[in-house]
Amino acid sequence: MPIYDSVAIQQILPHRYPFLLVDKIIELEPRIRIVGIKQVTVNEHFFAGHFPQAPVMPGVLQIEALAQVGAILALREFENRDSKIPFFSGIQEAKFRRPVVPGDTLTLEVTALRIGSRMQKMRGVAMVDGNITAEAIIMSVIADRPEE
Repeated sequence: MPIYDSVAIQQILPHRYPFLLVDKIIELEPRIRIVGIKQVTVNEHFFAGHFPQAPVMPGVLQIEALAQVGAILALREFENRDSKIPFFSGIQEAKFRRPVVPGDTLTLEVTALRIGSRMQKMRGVAMVDGNITAEAIIMSVIADRPEE
């Protein structure tokens, strides 16, 4: 049973379909580590153009999925998280090791290097069947959400 299902994730993250790239959270150590899952299906919007004859999940979207999982870890710390929004502030040491294709279960493991009141730095590793597909150091800023 997941710690957070897609409904709970959408209560934390501002992302929505087609850009919500995490389906559930399966492990959580507050302020330390989090593990999410993305079931990659043939119906993902990005496969229509990347590449129709040999679909591959773009590496940058694997990094985005890691960032979304990391944002859940960070946003959990805010009582007023409904009024917050995460933004990338940097990506370091990004490496793409193997393709992610329809039918893969992408495991997204993120470890906090620093969680501050505004700035976060985390190490993310994406895997399929225990094999690393992508990894990066992700920096983000938690900002106030713009008024509607």
